[in-house]
Parts: sequence; structure tokens; C-alpha cells
Amino acid sequence: MKENPRPLKRFGQNYLKDKNIIEKIIEEFGVREGNKIIEIGPGRGALTEILYQRTDDLTLVEIDKRVIETLKENFPNAKIINRDFLKLNLSELSAPDNKLRVIGNIPYNITSPILFKLIEERESVSDALLMVQYEVAKRITSTPGTKDYGILSVIMNFFTDVKLCFKISPNVFYPKPKVHSAIIKIKFNKTIAEDFDDRLFIDIVKAAFGKRRKTLRNSLAGSMFKGIEFGALDDLIAKRAEELSIEEFMKLYNFIQNAKPASTR
Repeated sequence: MKENPRPLKRFGQNYLKDKNIIEKIIEEFGVREGNKIIEIGPGRGALTEILYQRTDDLTLVEIDKRVIETLKENFPNAKIINRDFLKLNLSELSAPDNKLRVIGNIPYNITSPILFKLIEERESVSDALLMVQYEVAKRITSTPGTKDYGILSVIMNFFTDVKLCFKISPNVFYPKPKVHSAIIKIKFNKTIAEDFDDRLFIDIVKAAFGKRRKTLRNSLAGSMFKGIEFGALDDLIAKRAEELSIEEFMKLYNFIQNAKPASTR
């Protein structure tokens, strides 16, 4: 196979080089016949090489123009899109009876935007297996009352079923990053009401954690929800955001949703 250019820092490129880890990731993903698979940022094709052997429906989304010709030559039957994944319309690549499966060693500096995009377009996505920074994986999978519990914890665990699969050493990458990585598995199988306001829920969670050491009463008073009277939720807003369960965030969402003027709903 052709050699690819050196990794670029501006694209957050750290290429996998350990075949055992690559196999472990692919086995965790579990490719099945008929799967519609999208790989984010194939780079030198470490994961792609195995995926290509196991599915007839593989789409590679790569922003780095330097590697496109090599990817086309090495994986001629794959669909290759030279674009920013964040700008794709996933519904155009999915099918109602065969949703997308997403995999990727994603740039750590855009982890949150990628996660939010997958949530936003979850009707087109079945599941995802992503490599992220280990500290981020811990935050995503943390529970109420812990120091890692925060915005990503609440949002990811509300909209998805997510688990931390395994930790990965910096030694398996080129160039070697300064942090450990981890594989997380995300399933978009939760039933959420069609009229649920994703944006409102996310705004509430962000506002709640806006002043992490303060109570919700103080955090919300300095947010876009400052005009709402929360008297009926005295016990709830006396807590700090990190103490709230997903169910309590839903209680807060329902209260704010009902308190908003009809014209803004």
C-alpha cells in the first residue's frame, strides 16, 4: 500500500500503528453483513484496511486532501468524501431501514462538536465507536456527585447509551500524544418524544453547569432562564448541577418548557 503524508497537527492527526489495538477496536465494533459504515478521518487507513475487508458499504470521510488519492487507490470500492464531517448531512447517507454505523479515531479538539452532531442527527445513526481522550471518556461516562460529572455526562447519558470500552496508551500512535486515549461505544437506541426540544434541554444543562460551584438557583439566575420563577422547584434548585440525576434534569426541563411563553415554544 502507498505511504501517506506525515500527520498534521492542525487536523489533530495521531495515526494508530499497533496492529493488536487496531484489531481490538474492530472486534469491539463488530462489523456485520449489510452494515452501512462511516469512518471519520481514515488518515493512513489503519482501521480502514480491516473495515474494507468486512463490509461492502463503507464511506470514508476525510478532510485532508493530501491522502484522498491514496485512499481511492487503496480502497477503490469505498465511497470517499473529502469534506469536514461536521458539515455532512448524515440523512443523505443513511437509509430508513439501515441506519449508519460510525467509527473513527477522531480529532480530540472537535470531540464535543462531533458528539453533538451525532445526537442532532441520531435518527440516521444506529451506533458509534469512537476513540477520544481518556479524560473526556471519563467525563462522558461519569455519574452524579463525582468530579467528572458535567455537561457531556448529562447530555450523552440522556440521549444515548454509552460505555467506556478500554483505555489506550499513547505508545500506539504516531506521533505520540501527551495523553491517554479510550474507546467509547455509543448506542442511539433510546426512545425520545418527537416534540422533545433538544436545543432547550442542552441549553438548560449548559446553564446549570455555568457556575459549577454554585447552586442551580444562582447558575440559572445568571443565564438565559433568569426571567423564570422557580419557586415551585425550591428543593431542586437548592442543589448544585453535579448533584442532579438525569431524571431531575428532565424535571427542570419540563418546568422550564411549561413556564416559557407559548410564542417561544
